[in-house]
Amino acid sequence: MKKVLFFFSLMLTISTLAIGQASPRVSAESTNVKVSYGQPSKKGRVVFGGLEKFGTVWRTGANEATEITFKKDVKFGGKSVKAGTYSLFSKLGEKEWTIILNSELKQWGAYGYEKIKDKNVAEVTVPVKKLSDVVEKLTITTDDKTLTISWDTTSVSVPME
Repeated sequence: MKKVLFFFSLMLTISTLAIGQASPRVSAESTNVKVSYGQPSKKGRVVFGGLEKFGTVWRTGANEATEITFKKDVKFGGKSVKAGTYSLFSKLGEKEWTIILNSELKQWGAYGYEKIKDKNVAEVTVPVKKLSDVVEKLTITTDDKTLTISWDTTSVSVPME
């Protein structure tokens, strides 16, 4: 009986620690656009080219894939996108990123991206801007005219109409 109680106590402790390590889910919202994403912190790590490898598809956040909702039809980086909710992924490069909207929701990370990439509704390539100051926590902002993703010393922006 003591072993069973010890086992359950150990599992509860591990579960509590794991939950405490999860990145918080935050959102950015404007009149037409809402973005919901897991907000990881830099924590002294090299983010792009280190934690997140160049040439790979990233969930653009932590935990569940980031979701972006458009209340009305929009031009996203010049591409027509219907009102609705999409998963937001980013293909990372040193000089440019490809920002991807995908119709498959409720993805955990980008682990299954290869299986769903045929559901991409828009892919927009944007230049990387190097920042002089470090952004400790991933930050996504929108004002209905621009979607901006900033973290560490990197920022990218997608124009919207």
